[in-house]
Amino acid sequence: MPQVGLLIASAASTLAAQSYVIADNQTGQILVSKNGGEKRQIASLTKIATAVVALDWAQLNKVDLGQFATVSGQALRAGGVNPVGLMEGDSLSLRDLLYSTLMASDNVAATTLAQHIGAKLPNASGLDPIGNFVSHMNALARTLGMRKTLFLNPAGNDSNPDAALPYSTAIDVARLTRYAYSEADFPFFVSQKSRVIHVFRGGADLPVTLTNTNELLDKDGIDGVKTGRTAKAGDCLVLSSEQKPEVQRQGETVFVTPRRIIVVMLGSQDRFGEGAALTRQGWGLYEKWAAEGRKVKKGQAL
Repeated sequence: MPQVGLLIASAASTLAAQSYVIADNQTGQILVSKNGGEKRQIASLTKIATAVVALDWAQLNKVDLGQFATVSGQALRAGGVNPVGLMEGDSLSLRDLLYSTLMASDNVAATTLAQHIGAKLPNASGLDPIGNFVSHMNALARTLGMRKTLFLNPAGNDSNPDAALPYSTAIDVARLTRYAYSEADFPFFVSQKSRVIHVFRGGADLPVTLTNTNELLDKDGIDGVKTGRTAKAGDCLVLSSEQKPEVQRQGETVFVTPRRIIVVMLGSQDRFGEGAALTRQGWGLYEKWAAEGRKVKKGQAL
């Protein structure tokens, strides 16, 4: 498991989270890690993968995110939270389902996305649409080197006592988040503090105002990403924080270095308090690393 020497001990002494990692988004260099490779439940952080599979599919197939999908009874029965109040037969655009999934962490929206898109994705194994979509989530994980990750549903549910448990690690989630930030649209979805979406029910347009569950947006450069919580997972949080790029001039050449860190925290009891502390600590570690030449060490990068 990639770790960063003494920095782990100093960070672990002040934070109660079971597992976390801070990494430079540009290079993947891990700045600090505590139990970063430990398999844990990640709750609704799963929805990052759901959104990425949906966005990858839409981009590859040139699909307009204004396309509509209908909420099914199966999506409602998937379990978990439904803060948007979706009902069977409701229609929403794929764009508004993505907002609902990422901002409001709505399980029904995530499952509706999976069912709609899973019916259109390649399906060599003949799976049902939701199962097919989840197979593509796991294929994405394998492609990104997320070797300790297993997705079992598109929402992050882990409450079925008769079913196997999904799992991932802080380091694997950081890999996923770094990839998500290479998407053209993903950063915009997760940076919105509020958004009005439109649910069509029985021919009527029902506007719904979503509020992002990420309370740290716009603090310390934080512009995303995702919250999660279940009894098994505890409080989970992924943050992305950006500072102004570093600009250096050498003769006629100007070098611009983007500055963004990714923070992943699993098994916390105070996700926003600890998330804010980790972000501040992360920038301190970043400045020290940058001053030493931004060396990317083998075995210590995503």
